[in-house]
Amino acid sequence: MLRVAVDFDGTIVENEYPQLGKPMLFAFETLKELQKRGFVLILWTVRTGELLEEAVEFCRQNGVEFYAVNRNHPEEILDPETPRKLDVDVFIDDRNLGGFPGWDKVFSMLCPNEPYEVSQKKVLKQYKTKSFVRRIFGI
Repeated sequence: MLRVAVDFDGTIVENEYPQLGKPMLFAFETLKELQKRGFVLILWTVRTGELLEEAVEFCRQNGVEFYAVNRNHPEEILDPETPRKLDVDVFIDDRNLGGFPGWDKVFSMLCPNEPYEVSQKKVLKQYKTKSFVRRIFGI
């Protein structure tokens, strides 16, 4: 199955670095769907130390456990001789040429023959109408 590197700030959450931003719309729902389909997800972020631990724990609390974090394999030892470039098939990042397309488009690109099953109704139920509208439209 495909190995996918996923950025954190600006991709999984809104970019509020070094603070944790709010989750991007459908981010965790889509990541969980990709994992169900056998994609190997690696968290790829500039965060280190406590900021990295905070991001990993935030993802864990939202139901996403990554195969590895900032490395190709969980057991990989990083030293000055180890390149930071990951050996993956796809990078999902807000710094892509053209910007981040949104999680629905990401899913459609990775699973072109499958319907996007992340139910908008299911997600909308998680938000109170007023807070959801404020978050999406900034009012």
